[in-house]
Amino acid sequence: MKVCVLGAAGGIGQPLSLLLKLQLPAGSELSLYDVAPFTPGVAVDLSHIPTEVCVTGYVGDDVEAALQDADIVVIPAGVPRKPGMTRDDLFNVNAGIVKKLVGAGAKACPKACFAIVTNPVNSTVPIAAEVLKAAGVFDKRKLFGVTTLDVIRSNTFVAQTVGKSTDEVNVNVIGGHSGVTILPLLSSIPGVELSQADIEALTPRIQEAGTEVVEAKAGAGSATLSMAQAAARFTMSLVAAMTGAAVTECCYVQVGDDTSSFHAQPVVLGKDGVESIPEIPSLSDYEQKLLDEMREILEGNIKKGIEFANAD
Repeated sequence: MKVCVLGAAGGIGQPLSLLLKLQLPAGSELSLYDVAPFTPGVAVDLSHIPTEVCVTGYVGDDVEAALQDADIVVIPAGVPRKPGMTRDDLFNVNAGIVKKLVGAGAKACPKACFAIVTNPVNSTVPIAAEVLKAAGVFDKRKLFGVTTLDVIRSNTFVAQTVGKSTDEVNVNVIGGHSGVTILPLLSSIPGVELSQADIEALTPRIQEAGTEVVEAKAGAGSATLSMAQAAARFTMSLVAAMTGAAVTECCYVQVGDDTSSFHAQPVVLGKDGVESIPEIPSLSDYEQKLLDEMREILEGNIKKGIEFANAD
């Protein structure tokens, strides 16, 4: 298995690459790329860790070389959030980065699975879809927005609230990956009963958990370590699925026939990416109201990405 991390020298990219070096199956290749000149040094540093995973580093104009024949491409490249910024404030810079990197991937590894971490995911994933479509290599089963961070935050906060181990909690999160488009399904957690008061307290906390980190870091960064763990979890789920395991993860995928229909929800992964998309669990009245209220925002985010991708 060859996994390529684009943006590997950044605040998410380095811990993500470390986790993948430790977790990828023996014999795998981990290919690291970033514009930062010290990226080959990150690869050398990781290569000293005793696992049977080969690490290579690329920089500058070598992005296609880094991507060549990759099975999975994980893209955390981009600028982080600063205090007062929303994910949409990041749009212009990060949208251009994703458009360029996915374009390189369309040439170098057109059959790869692409896992987009770069925010705002609600818009950057449709950008990636349009770029792959323009190159004639788009396969909706192989493009994902990584929303796993919303899941692990939900699991953590719920476990703390009810006094359970996080291993006993599995929250499905649907919608998108920004603010009110994040909808944790707290009314239907197997083995967990939450009061409506708890649900109405936890839901906005999960939606704004990224802001909680940005403010706690006093402007020195955003959620890098938890995002790295979330991206590693999703990548390893893809690896497991592509090697024969049945795995379900929440992620942001195209659920309809065109790129205006992206939505986060539980997805069954298989050897070719998305194997099936089950029905969303039943929603409470509160959750249905939040889902209805988010639709216009999510649709606007998707439209913004499509328009950016197709602009001259």
